[in-house]
Amino acid sequence: MKTEKVYLITGGAGFIGFHLSKRLLELGAKVIGMDNMNDYYEVSLKEARLDLLRKYEKYSFVKADLADKEGVFGLFEKERPDVAVNLAAQAGVRYSIENPDAYVQSNLVGFFHVLEACRHYPVEHLVFASSSSVYGGNEKVPFSTDDQVDHPVSLYAATKKSNELMAYSYSKLYGIPVTGLRFFTVYGPYGRPDMACYKFALKIMEDKPIQIYNNGDMYRDFTYIDDIIGGVEKVLGHVPEKDRQGVRYKIYNIGNNKPEKLMDFIAALEKYLGKEARKEYLPMQPGDVYQTYADITDLKNDFGFAPKTSMEEGMRRFVEWFKEYYGYEKTVS
Repeated sequence: MKTEKVYLITGGAGFIGFHLSKRLLELGAKVIGMDNMNDYYEVSLKEARLDLLRKYEKYSFVKADLADKEGVFGLFEKERPDVAVNLAAQAGVRYSIENPDAYVQSNLVGFFHVLEACRHYPVEHLVFASSSSVYGGNEKVPFSTDDQVDHPVSLYAATKKSNELMAYSYSKLYGIPVTGLRFFTVYGPYGRPDMACYKFALKIMEDKPIQIYNNGDMYRDFTYIDDIIGGVEKVLGHVPEKDRQGVRYKIYNIGNNKPEKLMDFIAALEKYLGKEARKEYLPMQPGDVYQTYADITDLKNDFGFAPKTSMEEGMRRFVEWFKEYYGYEKTVS
């Protein structure tokens, strides 16, 4: 008989996967991380995350690709996870325009393999990453999970909406309890270098201009990583109630519920880096949206979720880590 839960986290060397693994390990759980370690951004950062996780006795890591069905099935058969968390995906809105094949293989084929594995090697709960990108150009704010999301403005968004539909069908057909999480602009230590916070910080410290789209007139529901992980942790242990069709399936927004002006975000970054950015103002790019704003009422009602980290505090923590990681001088207080 198992005395502890086993969590399988795909995308385990990624930003959210690393932080979630660390939290679960600190709670005494057994965690198996899986990642293909691709070079979409520097592999050294993924290795640095794994180096920290490997210090935990109950952590193990498997290098594998979700597009490899036999590899996915073999892992599920061997480890028999209680809970599967699918965070693996080809990320990035703009990159989906440049390299659509990567999104089909990882986000569609790969997620199909996870669903099939959960069907043949049943889990107590499958939790998967969706995205605020599914809301596309919706103008009604805040974005609610009751809103229509049938008009994606990028292939990335389309794959995430497809994941939600695929997950519902598998939950309906095979009784797999499933929860999807629409993440809103996550940032923090060990973040993704393709995200604005990290990308801007690198360019500012290298005296390179930062590209600001829509002439800076954009809003994002920036959400600090610790708040995200606190929400995911609450969701993991609670299987959704059956809906009217008898399906255990639920979608939640998970964000800060407080959109910030992009220019204010940049100003906070400049403040803590102690350096002003060189700015290049550009028009809106294909696939971009004007604003994101999460309605988190369901997550509040069901789990008491309440983001606690202000943008100022989150930025201070990020810059403190960033300067240490890259060997810059200590941050300003």
